[in-house]
Amino acid sequence: MNDQSSELVGYFGFGSLVNKDTLRTSYVDVVPARLKGWRRHWQARTETLPQKVALLSIHKEPACDILGLMVVDRLENLPLVDEREEGYSRVKLTPANLVLPDTFSPPQTLYVYVADEVPEVVDDGCLLQSYLDAVMQGFHREHGKEGVQHFVDTTTKFDRPLICDRDNPLYPRSVTLDDGEADLFDRTLKSAGVRF
Repeated sequence: MNDQSSELVGYFGFGSLVNKDTLRTSYVDVVPARLKGWRRHWQARTETLPQKVALLSIHKEPACDILGLMVVDRLENLPLVDEREEGYSRVKLTPANLVLPDTFSPPQTLYVYVADEVPEVVDDGCLLQSYLDAVMQGFHREHGKEGVQHFVDTTTKFDRPLICDRDNPLYPRSVTLDDGEADLFDRTLKSAGVRF
């Protein structure tokens, strides 16, 4: 990988990008990772859906670290990732921002996608179950049950209504859940205050 490092980029996934099944490029590698000094939150978006929804973003918070996934991709694929992450801006990271496996050599260029501020939107969007399923399955696969709980514990503003669209997904990169995941995710979300 080192001889191609100038042609590679890395981006830290903290939401749906944690789930490899939602990735839409021929990425090179993925490794579980931790981002230092940031926290997740739900942010109302203006996407066209039957109801206004909230999607994940992050904000700086020095005392908080969040688990996620470092995706190594080809530089030529970055425009496709930007298109996937419409409404988010790429923010540069350094290796000092991240905790990565000792055996992993990250690309020189590292990013995280942060949602653009939408001042005219009141922060009251609903949560989308098919989106949460994709996000939480990623954490379950990469970080286990503890990762699912960590996701909830390090994300603010969970006290929202849920659009229960699991059987007819509105999220365009919806996933098929493994045995037991639906029950685990629903129990965890109810304990976090999500209104089913």
